[in-house]
Amino acid sequence: MRILAVGDIVASDGREFIYNNLGRIKNKYMADYCIANGENTANTNGITVDIANTLLRSGVDVVTLGNHTFANKEYVDVLTDIPQVIRPVNFPAETEGMGYYIDDLGHLRVGVINAIGRVHMDPMDCPFRATEKALKEMEGKADIIIIDFHCETTSEKLAFGNYFDGKADIIFGTHTHVQTADNHILPNGTAYISDIGMTGVRDSILGVKKEIIMDMYYTRKKFRFEKAEGEVWFSGAVFDYDEKLRKVTGIERLYFPAKEI
Repeated sequence: MRILAVGDIVASDGREFIYNNLGRIKNKYMADYCIANGENTANTNGITVDIANTLLRSGVDVVTLGNHTFANKEYVDVLTDIPQVIRPVNFPAETEGMGYYIDDLGHLRVGVINAIGRVHMDPMDCPFRATEKALKEMEGKADIIIIDFHCETTSEKLAFGNYFDGKADIIFGTHTHVQTADNHILPNGTAYISDIGMTGVRDSILGVKKEIIMDMYYTRKKFRFEKAEGEVWFSGAVFDYDEKLRKVTGIERLYFPAKEI
């Protein structure tokens, strides 16, 4: 089985690219299952019911979120009505929706967890303890465990990855929109990469017009973000999972321009 993870989809350019090309990408890389981070899909933060449903119709199986989960007013409907969209498991217990999803494919039960870090992020419950709780609840109900850890620093991601090495099959990071080159299989068998990057306009700063972000840092003033315009690049990773051996055997980073598809 091949599992495709799509890095943070940013704004209309990123989501339209996924709508129109995800099927081709899955065919090219022979992907059987797809997880995508969608917290920035609604120009440029949050997600709507229409976007979530269109991503699912386009071939995404599970949509994960992050610190912008509540950025769009439709978040309640998304989290309440669409179980394939999950928010970080360490949000307060009163938060709508779930922090994990179990997808029974018949021959395999896929469990996906979403967690969020605490370093340079808004205060949240402990992602380690919340993930441990989710794993206990999922015990015996999922054959493969995949975690999207939405987090700012590589040190927290690496700590999380190594803590859950052998307890999860795949751990990939999101949030920074910059792909890291540390894809590898940890000592106890968990496939890991600190960040799978961004699917959006490459000539930008995290999908936003460069001039806005540069002025923000230069002047220390706050400006309204506007999405960048230009060529979209796809960023993500594919993981090879051997269903007979019940382990991940490989991980490959993906990063290419729209014209390649």
